[in-house]
Parts: sequence; structure tokens; C-alpha cells
Amino acid sequence: MMRAPFHAITPFTMLDFPGLCACIVWVAGCNMRCGYCHNPQIVLGKGTIGEEEAIDFLRGRVGLLDGVVFSGGEATTWPGLAGFAARVKAMGYAVKLDTNGLRPDVVAQLLDRRLVDRIALDHKAPPARFRQVTATGAYRQFSKTLDLLCAQEQVPFEVRTTVNTGLLDEDNILEIAHDLAARRYRGAYAVQRVVIDKDRPTLGHLAAEARSLDVARLMSESPIELVFR
Repeated sequence: MMRAPFHAITPFTMLDFPGLCACIVWVAGCNMRCGYCHNPQIVLGKGTIGEEEAIDFLRGRVGLLDGVVFSGGEATTWPGLAGFAARVKAMGYAVKLDTNGLRPDVVAQLLDRRLVDRIALDHKAPPARFRQVTATGAYRQFSKTLDLLCAQEQVPFEVRTTVNTGLLDEDNILEIAHDLAARRYRGAYAVQRVVIDKDRPTLGHLAAEARSLDVARLMSESPIELVFR
């Protein structure tokens, strides 16, 4: 029996797909183990919602929603992503992918088949910190995805980094910003504060940050536009 791929569906969001009313389909499982992850139940858990149940939900929202966001976990770890995205597109929805970039082959397939309309790429850390932050040594795979997205113009994409100052500092963020500039990244670079909730433990059970980022320094020294969230 094929596993149910989806952990949950968020029925409505106006924040996650810029300019569109959308839902979020959360794919269970992930190929990273970031300590600050606030969705450990999705990363470590199994799916409970099957494809047909999700399709039934989307059929009922045709005309009410504009887009579908595939998030997780990590959506590109699911072998059925492209096929399901094709069904979603055929229903008239725009598709956004949130990804950590470790599957450049899947991202390339979605682009080649025109199955995605927007991408948010999580840049977890510069090379020297990548394993510490993600518990993987797959920076090269991420780098391939970043190069792929920078080289194409058909799909808008955003690069974003979630920051816990116990793991990343201003020098690390500036290293990423300079690397993005060198790759001719044309968008804004989003720097996101980590979510620490004592009632909702992170994957690595991290404590609250001891300090905040020096935003003024980052704004003055970054070679590209920064957005702070």
C-alpha cells in the first residue's frame, strides 16, 4: 500500500503565496534535520492524508482559492510531487514550492514541465556551517539548485534564511549575501527570525536566542537587498 504523502492541509493563507489566496499542502518527511525546525511532527511523522483526499479538497476550493503551496517537511522528497502538481495545475491553480534545494533534479523537472509558478528556496547556511545547521553534508546539491534557479527567468523565486544566532551570525549572513550577488541573484534576500515557543519544542530542543542580529550592520554591508521578517 502506498503511504499517504501529506501531513496536513492549511485551508487558507494570504501570506505564503504573494498576491494570491492559497492553501498549504504539507508533505510529510524531510532530508534535513535542522535543530530550529518548528515542524518536527511533519519532519519525523508519517502522512495521514492521501492524494485523492487532497484532490477532493482542492476540487471544493476551485474558484475560491488561487494557488497551492507545497511545503513540509520537504516536498521534493516525495516521488509523486510532479505528477500531483500536474493534477493541481490542470485544475487551474497556481503552484508554489517551498524547498531546501537538496533535490535539484526534482526542481529541474518542475521547471521543465512548467508545473511551478513560484519558488521559495531556503538557504540554510554557508558551506562551513551547512552540516552543523542541517545535519547533512549536501551543500553541493543545494548549490546546484541555487545555480539552476539563478540561471532561469521563467519562475520568480526568493532566497530566505532562518536565523538562530546560536548557529549563524552576521558574518555568515553577509557571506551568503555576497555569494548570492556573485551568482547574479536578482531578488531580495529574506532573513527570518527563528520561531522559539516553549510550548512547541523545536526539532533540536533549542533554547531561546541569547541575542538578536545586528540589523543595522547587515543593511549597511550587504551587497544585495535584505528583507527582515
